[in-house]
Amino acid sequence: MAQTAQLRRIERPENEAQRIFRLQREAYQRHPYPSFAERRERLRAVEQVLLDHRDAIAEAIQRDFGHRAPEESLMLELFTSVDGIRHAIRKLPRWMRPQRRSVSFLFATGKNRVVPQPKGVVGIVAPWNYPLFLTISPLTSALAAGNRAMIKMASASQTLCRLLHEKLSAALPEDTVAILPGVAAADFSTLPYDHLLFTGSADAGRSVMRAAAENLTPVTLELGGKSPTVVCDDFDVDEAASRILYAKFVNAGQTCLAPDYVFVPERASERFVAAARRILPQRYPRPHDPSYTSIIDEKSYRRLRATLADAEAKGATVVPLVPGAPFDDALRKIPPHLVLGATDEMTIMREEIFGPLLPVKTYRDLDEVIRYVNAKDRPLGFYVFTHDRAKEEKLLYATISGGVTINDCMLHVAQHDLPFGGTGASGMGHYHGYEGFLELSKLRPVFTSPRLPMLRLFYPPYTRRHRRLLDLLLRVAR
Repeated sequence: MAQTAQLRRIERPENEAQRIFRLQREAYQRHPYPSFAERRERLRAVEQVLLDHRDAIAEAIQRDFGHRAPEESLMLELFTSVDGIRHAIRKLPRWMRPQRRSVSFLFATGKNRVVPQPKGVVGIVAPWNYPLFLTISPLTSALAAGNRAMIKMASASQTLCRLLHEKLSAALPEDTVAILPGVAAADFSTLPYDHLLFTGSADAGRSVMRAAAENLTPVTLELGGKSPTVVCDDFDVDEAASRILYAKFVNAGQTCLAPDYVFVPERASERFVAAARRILPQRYPRPHDPSYTSIIDEKSYRRLRATLADAEAKGATVVPLVPGAPFDDALRKIPPHLVLGATDEMTIMREEIFGPLLPVKTYRDLDEVIRYVNAKDRPLGFYVFTHDRAKEEKLLYATISGGVTINDCMLHVAQHDLPFGGTGASGMGHYHGYEGFLELSKLRPVFTSPRLPMLRLFYPPYTRRHRRLLDLLLRVAR
């Protein structure tokens, strides 16, 4: 009844988002519980679209960015998306199975179970930095849970958006999956979804959550933040640098999970810088290297240049890592830099960087690192390099973050059997794998009362016999 009232409040005439929402709501009401075979068919249809159009997808992403190597898109986005779909298909029969639960003592001859059921229509808002993976991964969770899904992609990803709209609409009906090119944020996020999943900035996430609150729509927010990296004194600095630099400069640092700053032991800082100056020219050997991604738009490009200039003006040492690589205004390419001596007065340490600039901080003991990390907003990722179990556990249990990778960066996001999600300022809720299935399902508790329930012994009128029975229950119900 509440949903019907919400639909009546939608103004007429319908815009495109409202029309699709109505179709999906009606389809859900006609068929609220798709079978495993139906869910598998939908997931396989999405997988086949990705496989059949992989080159066109990489080209569309490249056009939206200005430049991004197709190998990067195929490896970081297409493969991970397909792998996640296949994982869901393999695991789905077990995920869908009702769960048996224990029964309270007084009702011991009854039965309890939890039935995961689709919520209904799920709204997905995807960002531009990994536009394919951050569209398909939540869609995989939504379809695995048996939902219908509407998707809004970022305005900076409209080439890919139009391509996916065309190919997915040919593979699946719009009452099941719909990508909406050019839809306005206000038209999309204000609909009364059964769940809304948003990936993007914290400021935009607050707006989405306010809009969802009007409809009491539950939300999952993935918001990023400043993910710290800690190199302990027992880990090889050169190897740590190799792994950290890959995670930082892939996609030119435009990754919500990218290491935002790195702590190295005070005595190892010069070695870390030397390793970075040796490694980066090997990976990006040419000034306009085709393996290196453009910054997404002019606004972001100018913001990053201003961030670097602010750090230098306030006393930081800026270390370019690729000799001869210029700032390229036409292609919006910013060469990789380390920033040494960054302080909290600088923009680079106050805001998420989202670009190819890596502050390097030094420390003398791990307590100093823990105090610094805990004084900031809770990050989406936390990265620890150590072979010492005691150090690992100290850093792990004294801090909190959305997720953790030990001895590398960001790779927990590619593990489909691990939940992915933030905490505090970095987000709320989880998706991926089983936790994504649970997040987008209603876990419906079902109790089957026995034929001869013990509760009849406690029907009124109450007497001393009831008190004696209660005393007996309190003694034996352990």
